[in-house]
Amino acid sequence: MTVTKFRMAALYAVIPVLLSACSQFSTRPLPVAYHNLTARYNAYLIARDNLRQIDRTLFQNRQENYAQPLPILLPLDSNALAPVRAQLDDAIKKASMVAERHQNSKWLDDSYVLLGKARLLRQDYINATEVFKYVNTKGRGEAEKHEALVGLMRAYVEQGDYSNALNVAEYLRAQPLSKENTRDYYLTKAYLHQRRGENAVAAALLEETFPLLDQGEATARLHLIAGQLQEQLGKPELARKHFAAVQRNRPSYEQSFYADIYLMDPDPKVSQPRLNRMLSDRKNADLKDKIYLTMGQQEARRGNYPQAILYWQQAIQVGAANTAQIPFTYLEMAGLYADKLHDYGKAKAYYDSTLALLPPQSPNFADVQKRKKVLDEFVRFQSTITLEDSLQQLARLNPAALDRRLDQLVESRWQEQQRQQADAERIVGQATAAGGPAATSDIDPMQKWHLYNPTTISQGRIEFIQKWGNRPLEDNWRRDANESQLTTETMAANSSGGQNGIPEAAAPGTLSDADRRARKEQLYASIPLTPDALRLSNQRLEESMYNLGKLYKISLNQPEKSIATFSDLLTRFPATSYKPEIYYLQMLSHDQLKQPSSWKEKLLAEFPASSYARQLTKVAASAQQPQGAESTAQRAYADIYALYQANQATEALARAEATQSLTTGTTVDDKLALLRAMLIGKVRGTEAYRQALAEFVRDYPASPLLSRVKEMQAAADQPSAKRK
Repeated sequence: MTVTKFRMAALYAVIPVLLSACSQFSTRPLPVAYHNLTARYNAYLIARDNLRQIDRTLFQNRQENYAQPLPILLPLDSNALAPVRAQLDDAIKKASMVAERHQNSKWLDDSYVLLGKARLLRQDYINATEVFKYVNTKGRGEAEKHEALVGLMRAYVEQGDYSNALNVAEYLRAQPLSKENTRDYYLTKAYLHQRRGENAVAAALLEETFPLLDQGEATARLHLIAGQLQEQLGKPELARKHFAAVQRNRPSYEQSFYADIYLMDPDPKVSQPRLNRMLSDRKNADLKDKIYLTMGQQEARRGNYPQAILYWQQAIQVGAANTAQIPFTYLEMAGLYADKLHDYGKAKAYYDSTLALLPPQSPNFADVQKRKKVLDEFVRFQSTITLEDSLQQLARLNPAALDRRLDQLVESRWQEQQRQQADAERIVGQATAAGGPAATSDIDPMQKWHLYNPTTISQGRIEFIQKWGNRPLEDNWRRDANESQLTTETMAANSSGGQNGIPEAAAPGTLSDADRRARKEQLYASIPLTPDALRLSNQRLEESMYNLGKLYKISLNQPEKSIATFSDLLTRFPATSYKPEIYYLQMLSHDQLKQPSSWKEKLLAEFPASSYARQLTKVAASAQQPQGAESTAQRAYADIYALYQANQATEALARAEATQSLTTGTTVDDKLALLRAMLIGKVRGTEAYRQALAEFVRDYPASPLLSRVKEMQAAADQPSAKRK
């Protein structure tokens, strides 16, 4: 009995101690030891190992296009996370467990860092940022704080917040970092500068990183990236050093293959036999498209553009299964046609093909989209010029010659339509025989860039014909005018048909008389035979020539063609309203080509009050402003404003335009420009008023009056707007 009582007393004494050990807020040795042990083995190590395995899986499963500059850090991709999502969720759960149950554990900071990294992988940037900031603010270990700041820098980079990322990097630069944190700091900062397009800084940071890296496929990848960066910087010797280092770091076969490609001698006489051997090697069966791409790039560098295009077409043909590579091959061809051959029509088609397959997350997607938009406009303006010129030539023919010419055009267009239909049927037949769309991969994008799924195209054509009939290939085919035309055509066909009004079918491959007449009438209706129609045609022609000249100068950097286009415009439309801007752009183009010209003098002489003339004189006037010019300008402005208040708008406008050159560089310059715009609205009407406001926005972007002018623009654009 005594022993039993003793045991019970001992148990009662131990229970409070055991219970106290469960407190996660106690600082006593026994509770702390208990929570350290539990946090480490029940949560932290499991979360850490999960994240390490996830990183290995993502690295092994990565899909990379070695023909393009690789990102220094693997991109965060939600699709790539699909196979490891459950593992990632478990890592988040285990890392969170330490924060929830083991606040006095020494593994708390480490677990928070793991939680931030897991959130970063899930692209949950807001929560990842908060976790990393919390560790930096509340954490107890310096190494864990630094690791959290490296993670915070990466989170800012992924969000495009480069300013805050640089602030974090600048702070870390002065801290005594561990070897692991130094390595991660260099890699993340190099990635930051690569994203900003600062390749020289990124390459220098990578150089500092290599002594901290172990041999392996990941290091081989970074040497390949360093070589790519040095090649972009025009340092081929440094690039070759890194490409050679790839082979010493246990690379994957694909990395080794690309290192060999990059190490190729630029002289085709030396490299061609080796490339041919690589083509015949069975191990390279899936890499032939890359070999042909390289061969094309070598020929393009030599200036042998036709051969380069042939090699790239072969790359597309043999790489049909590798859709990730095809858009970049199309991009090479688009760039060659645009920058070297200046064939912007074909360049547009290849940019269309590129965007059809290029992933939106690609680094150069926005640039390709922007380039394509410029070429879309170019083709539109050039097509308008060609069309209006052709229609005006037809309008100058006598009736008999015009009739014959229309017959020829109808027949040629019909033959072209038949040829296109035969090509489409051939494509569908090839794809059906081959069992898929791969058979169409060798067809030039100029012919069928959009036919990547011929079966779908064929089905869609059948559905279209069932709903709308076998209509000719033309724009705006759903308009009411076309419906009336079809009604006329049907009536004509019925009147010449057989029994029960059913028209007799035309022979296969020929055009029915009714269809021929309808097409001819449609062409005839588009010819500018009346003065009003000719005036509208000239307006479209003048505007397209003006826009084409601007594209040549500003977007395509072709000053010679800009000069030729604007000269043609001034010859054909000597009274064009675009004259001041054309004079200004002509002057800039001649200056760019270092050619003497009189366009500046013509602009100042003919349009001294234009915004373009003011741009030329503004800087000089500001630097050489005579004494008393400010007070003279203010008096002139006050006089003009008084005329405006007295409703003497015509006189005030004349004074404003005569005085504008005298106020350049003074404090009333923008005020007078705004007053002039208001006077133009009173004297010259709405369109001139809008143009004057647009000129103000362009010429005075820093003016405090800009917000008011934009409000005036918005009011002027309202249909019912009335200016006082």
